[in-house]
Amino acid sequence: MDEKEKGSMVAGEAVVRRLAEAVEEIAAISEYRNAYRKPLCSLARRIRLLAPMFDELGDGRDPITEPVARTLAPFEDAFAAAKDLLRLGSEGSKIFLVLEREKMIKRFHDVISQIDQALDGISFDKLEISEEVREQIELVHAQFKRAKERDDMPDAELYSNLLSLYNKSNDAILDPYTLERLAEQLQLVTICDLTQESLALHEMVFASGGDPGENIEKMSMLLKKIKDFVQTQNPEMGTRSDSKPFLLDGKPKVPIVPDDFRCPISLELMKDPVIVATGQTYERTCIEKWLASGHDTCPKTQQRLSNASLTPNYVLRSLIEQWCEANGMDPPKCPSRSTNPSSACSSRELANIDALLCKLSSPNLDDQLAAAGELRLLAKRNVDNRICIAKAGAIPLLINLLSSKNLCTQEHAVTALLNLSIHDDNKAIIISSGAIPGIVHVLRDGSMEARENAAATLFSLSVVDEYKVTVGASGAIPALVSLLSEGTHRGKKDAATALFNLCIYQVNKGKAVRAGVVPLVMGLLTEPAESMLDESMAILALLSSHPEGKSAIAAAQAVPLLVEMIANGSPRNRENAAATLLNLSDGEQQLGTMAAAQECGIMGPLQELAISGTERGKRKAVQLLERMNGFLVQQHEAYAQAEASTQTQGHIHAQSEPRMNVTSADSVDT
Repeated sequence: MDEKEKGSMVAGEAVVRRLAEAVEEIAAISEYRNAYRKPLCSLARRIRLLAPMFDELGDGRDPITEPVARTLAPFEDAFAAAKDLLRLGSEGSKIFLVLEREKMIKRFHDVISQIDQALDGISFDKLEISEEVREQIELVHAQFKRAKERDDMPDAELYSNLLSLYNKSNDAILDPYTLERLAEQLQLVTICDLTQESLALHEMVFASGGDPGENIEKMSMLLKKIKDFVQTQNPEMGTRSDSKPFLLDGKPKVPIVPDDFRCPISLELMKDPVIVATGQTYERTCIEKWLASGHDTCPKTQQRLSNASLTPNYVLRSLIEQWCEANGMDPPKCPSRSTNPSSACSSRELANIDALLCKLSSPNLDDQLAAAGELRLLAKRNVDNRICIAKAGAIPLLINLLSSKNLCTQEHAVTALLNLSIHDDNKAIIISSGAIPGIVHVLRDGSMEARENAAATLFSLSVVDEYKVTVGASGAIPALVSLLSEGTHRGKKDAATALFNLCIYQVNKGKAVRAGVVPLVMGLLTEPAESMLDESMAILALLSSHPEGKSAIAAAQAVPLLVEMIANGSPRNRENAAATLLNLSDGEQQLGTMAAAQECGIMGPLQELAISGTERGKRKAVQLLERMNGFLVQQHEAYAQAEASTQTQGHIHAQSEPRMNVTSADSVDT
């Protein structure tokens, strides 16, 4: 054998070794917890099934010839592409993966096609592999061919919903119902999920050359909205189950701060984390001092910074606050930074705002009307205007106009406050300026459009948890219930959204029930148009966790409707109906609810929901099935005991009957 042949065989063995290692690396990639889990797992599984072929070739007695090596060479590029795709699916941003649906579909198709073509090029007669392995490879090849024809990508509805929210402005109010669905479908429901998604977005910043760009910033803000919603729904998320988590030898133990929450410069817990051009996160004051001292590199990576921009890391800041609360620590307070209106608005725009404020203060009613209307439009236009208008002192003046006898002025004033409240910093100003009573006044007595916008304003303000208490204590809930009853379709939607958000706070649930919301919601659920079905079902599920809510729902004889909803409703309404029944089946209403549900034939719909429902729907269905099965067993045992008791009583009764004493004739004296 000459040197050339030896070299070819060595090269062939190296190809087989690299392919075996590539399959091992692919097998080591895991945790596909995103919308592409099914196609990613299928791709990884099929590639792992090719491993025996490379193992047998590597262990074979015959050398790997040059023609065989050329046959196997296409697998190298195919596996490299598959490895990149699987790593993206495992470590990449879940939000980004869904938004890039078309590109992801193309990448899946390209990888599957590459592997299929590589398998097409195999000549089994030239390979030293067993018949069993050959059959397995042929089966996998057939699976790859079928996979080219199938579409296992995420459903279009998820993509459409996420794209719709992504295209909204960063400070727009997002629908809580949609956020709930997105959090579950994206599997962003735990502190670990949210932290990993935040880090994935940071990697995208780094990959983009340090300039996050509008797209990544919008994704980051969308993630923050989802995080805030998830935390609102589950305040205990991330808390420890141990009742004494920090006691060591009877003394409090200081929790260890996760490295991701420490500033790489100061090594202290970050208060105001910001992202630099390399994608690394630092405490704002520390990195600002670093840059001010003349440095133009990233302290951690030593890479040169392409720019000095600092992007607030909202998601990480929220996660730090949540971790502090879960560990019994006071959340770090973000240093206040004054916003100079002149940096947001030009001097001409500021002069225009000042002129409008003068008109707002004017005794002339026409001036007030015109100024309020123009401020309403300016506040709607962009976030800079919202900052400038609030800084100029417009909010107290607009609040004064909420009591105007001119209904149009009222409407302009409350709508201007709604638009201003979209900017988070303005919410505190509106609340501290005493706006709530005036907004509730408009909600009760204003024009229909003003009432609708007042409801939307209360929803916007109550996004902040502590303001749920303030709004709920103001008498707003009965007024919202009235709007839910009397309003236009849009008015009912605004009222329902505000009520749902306020009733996340437990005390407000009782107020809503006492205001008569349950019979009203039951009526909306049976409307032929079904235009308020989703909102009504969500409110009912929320109220069913409150004792007064349970009683009111039971009194409304809701069980038949809930069973019908589980059987034939939309996925969201099926899960909410199951959640409502689950709450009703615990407590005073337990036996009545379960008996009524059994009569309505709930077991079949529940079993179907446990198999084909949403993740939350499945959980609720399984829990409810367990309770129903327990109830049926108790019913059977009670029936058996009653039967046994009846038989026993009959037997005792028979034994206690008096007997006739018959004396035989032979014993009678004659």
